[in-house]
Amino acid sequence: MLARANGARRRNRGTTLLELLIAVTLVSLLAVGIMTAMRVGLSALSKSNDKLMGNRRIASVQKLLEAEIAGLIPVATECRPDPAAPPGAKFPFFEGRPDEMRFVSSYSLQEAARGYPRVLEFRVIQGEKDEGVRLIVNELFYTGPQSPGTLCLAMLPDPVTGEPVPRMPAVQAGASSFVLADKLAYCRLIYRDKAPPPLFEKWVPVWGRTQLPTAIRIEMAPLAPDPARLQMTSITAPVRVNKMVMGDYVDE
Repeated sequence: MLARANGARRRNRGTTLLELLIAVTLVSLLAVGIMTAMRVGLSALSKSNDKLMGNRRIASVQKLLEAEIAGLIPVATECRPDPAAPPGAKFPFFEGRPDEMRFVSSYSLQEAARGYPRVLEFRVIQGEKDEGVRLIVNELFYTGPQSPGTLCLAMLPDPVTGEPVPRMPAVQAGASSFVLADKLAYCRLIYRDKAPPPLFEKWVPVWGRTQLPTAIRIEMAPLAPDPARLQMTSITAPVRVNKMVMGDYVDE
């Protein structure tokens, strides 16, 4: 009878504290393992998304620059620093220097190719701290052939060709400036000019001609190259205007 009673008590005694602690420990370890796996997976997903977005941004910037140059509009304007002053000398509105460029384009960031033309101002500026240089662009409203002429300060002879070229103020970076490329080791703008045989073409750092360049090259390289990401590379875009800007557009 005594042995039977002891067996009944053992069967009805329930869970001990040690068994409960072991069960809680196993559940905690399982939860930690699941959380660690989720954290690693989410981190890998976030890195992949960042890399994808970075690659898309670089590809879109390159296409944007090509579209803006392809949409270049030949505009003959007059140098009028003061809109109330009498008209000055006429010149093709295009400024090309190693660190800045101006022209009128039918393609803009705000409205793509569906809106009004814009006066585009490109400038290479110093980045923040030790982050290299960056390429920015300003978009100004274009209201007609006379509107770009208000940017001209004076007409001065080009030191190489002797042709009168406009002198314009430096492009300013502001709150409305859009950063096209950032953290670059360098960024240079050069322009292709037709040359007699056997050269056929040559690239110049400063454009001082009455006609437009045949192509524009934007040379740039990342400050810290990453083989795992798409890199910002140089862009060469042809200028598709093949008539003299200062000539009359008439059927021949």
